Parts: sequence; C-alpha cells; structure tokens
Amino acid sequence: MTSSTDNDGQGMIVNPKPTGENRDWDGDDADRADRLRFEEEQAMIREQSEAHAAARQAHADHKAGTEDGAKSGD
Repeated sequence: MTSSTDNDGQGMIVNPKPTGENRDWDGDDADRADRLRFEEEQAMIREQSEAHAAARQAHADHKAGTEDGAKSGD
C-alpha cells in the first residue's frame, strides 16, 4: 500500500529546457510585449495623476484668489 504523497508530482521540474514545442520562456517576444504594455500603462497613469494634481492645484489657487478678492473687497 502506498500513500497518496508518494507519487503526487510535487517537486518535479517540468520542462527544464526549452524545446521546439515549448518556447514560452522569459525574454520571448510575448514577454517583451507585456513589459512594454505595462510600461506604457504606468506612464499613462503617471500622466493622469499629474494632470489631476495640477487641476486640483489650479482649483485651490483659484479658490484662494477668489477668497482673497472677497476679503479685500469688504
């Protein structure tokens, strides 16, 4: 009688070397495309974040200028 863990496949190295049938390894074209897409998305997120921050600052500056004008007009 054998236990269920004797031959369950844990710890086995699967596809240790690239073959003609298996070319999905780090550095292939798909990985490079994924990295490029990720970098482009990150750049877009940064640009949007900077634009939102600039808009908030402009709104705060405008609001502060409006309040200063109202105070000096009294």
